Amino acid sequence: MTTPTDPAETTGQQPEQGLRADAERNRERILAAARHLYATEGLGVSMAAVAREAGVGKATLSRRFPTREELITAVFADRMDGYAAAVTDALADPDPWHGFTGYIQAVCAMQAADRGFADVLTMTFPATKALETRRAEAYDGFLELIGRAKATGHLREDFVSQDLVILLMANAGVVAATGDAAPDTWRRLVGHMLRSYAAPGAPLPSLAGAPEPTALYRAMVHVARTGADAS
Repeated sequence: MTTPTDPAETTGQQPEQGLRADAERNRERILAAARHLYATEGLGVSMAAVAREAGVGKATLSRRFPTREELITAVFADRMDGYAAAVTDALADPDPWHGFTGYIQAVCAMQAADRGFADVLTMTFPATKALETRRAEAYDGFLELIGRAKATGHLREDFVSQDLVILLMANAGVVAATGDAAPDTWRRLVGHMLRSYAAPGAPLPSLAGAPEPTALYRAMVHVARTGADAS
């Protein structure tokens, strides 16, 4: 014979479970909204805009992610893992020069796919230890990759790790400027830069075609309008 369930045993349990489910749904909605806004507009998006996009109140957003840095960490944790993994893959390449060029192309492709991540790669977040730890791991691996590529004689001796930061800043600017008008322009920039890093006699990576003049013109118009709106 089945014993009836005492209402007192379930009272409080279902509401508590429901609250946990609601909290998790809100968290996922916030993360999805932040990913979308950061990817399309960059990290300059306000927390209030994230809350509106997610359809939650500012108080709910603050409970889940008290600071902007905590939200950024949650959104980009998997991408930073991919960033660090790209160095590991490059170091595993039996041809260090090929591994070096492949790594540069992979990281710049990550930038092009997500404007927010483009910002993350060119900024520091001292308060977000998880992001900075992965960044440090990637940096240490990149230093080793530089040494190996130079040892082949294919990477210029005057290449230094700061040159990657300079490239990432330049690439972020190109990605932001060209947008949907000429979305593959960054490939041309990266190809030229990789060729400039090559020592005499090194195998040169392929160079992507230049954007169509009309597409580049649309991008220039977009930049001019954006600048006018900001002033």
